[in-house]
Amino acid sequence: MKLKNILIAVAVLAALSLAAFFATRTEPPPPADARIGQSIIDRALIEKAAKLRFSDQGKTVTLVRQPDATWKVATYYDLPADFSKLSSFIGNLTDAKLERLVTSSPDRISRLEFKDTKIDLLDAADKELWTLTLGKNPDSGSGRFVRYGTEQKAFLANLSAYLDTESKNWASAELLTLKADDIAKIEIPFAEGGPIAFSRAKKEDPWTADKTPAGQKVKADKLSTTLSSLTSLRFSDTNELSDPNAVTAKAHERVYQLETFDKKVIKIALGRKPEEKKLKPAAEGQAPLAAIGTSADLLKKSADGKPAEPAKPITPEFETIPAGPVFVNISHGEAAAPINTIMQKRAFQIADYTFTGLPQKSDELFEAAPPPAPAPSPAKPEEKKVP
Repeated sequence: MKLKNILIAVAVLAALSLAAFFATRTEPPPPADARIGQSIIDRALIEKAAKLRFSDQGKTVTLVRQPDATWKVATYYDLPADFSKLSSFIGNLTDAKLERLVTSSPDRISRLEFKDTKIDLLDAADKELWTLTLGKNPDSGSGRFVRYGTEQKAFLANLSAYLDTESKNWASAELLTLKADDIAKIEIPFAEGGPIAFSRAKKEDPWTADKTPAGQKVKADKLSTTLSSLTSLRFSDTNELSDPNAVTAKAHERVYQLETFDKKVIKIALGRKPEEKKLKPAAEGQAPLAAIGTSADLLKKSADGKPAEPAKPITPEFETIPAGPVFVNISHGEAAAPINTIMQKRAFQIADYTFTGLPQKSDELFEAAPPPAPAPSPAKPEEKKVP
């Protein structure tokens, strides 16, 4: 009987305990910030921005959206921005998420190294729409500490975007967007024999030349390589238009002309300051070339009456001054073509190998033609047999 009472008492106590738990339990605390788990920026906000600016260690890059939805690098002569690089950067921003709120303490925030590493979105009037300051990377794990504007909150985000603050690196290096299949005619200059024009009626037709040597034909693979080099030109650096190397290069230009099937004409001028050989000045203590004397001096007799020994000639020494960088100047037959404006901003350098890889002599573009097929022999008349 006592055992039964004890069991009943335990059951009642358990029921009372459960009731007390459910009556007094507290709800879990709400998230520290509603943005946790969300992207650090909404793509719609990027679409509204007129400018993208980022800075680090005293350097700033500013990209400006154009009416046609393209971008220009305002901090590098307003050259067109590299779309793929920009697209990748924006993709990294929109893919990154806030993982957790790290701290709201000003003291702790000050230890996360929030300095001048910032990403800003601005409207057309330069009003800030969104600002993100980047701090250091965590001591363990991956990601980056970030902070919105002047908020007294620091977050950890799984952001891996690299802030390239060299403005030139954001400019599109592509100078031409032509396709080799679009070219109907190409004129190639040569020092000997003048330019040679190669043409075709349709892209699938073989190339013909206006000056094909007897017994030869156009070397299609070499011409194709030449065409690919010219239609995919990219700059490696830029200079002021008044740069001495750029000015000298214009005096040594070779002009290539392309014509598309829709009759657009593009001229490509490539040039460089040529290599020079200069006579080295006489070394200290060495007599100059004129010191060997004149022919009259050589006829003088020595003190014993014998002809004087001729002075030993000095072998001149030369120093080689390397050729300058290769510059390209492109002009489009349509006055409104963007490349015409771009060429007025800077002098554009291209890689040396692009220039040196082009054919230097006309015979590089021709090869022996196969011998003509022999003419079929005439059919013999049928012989009639006499019965």
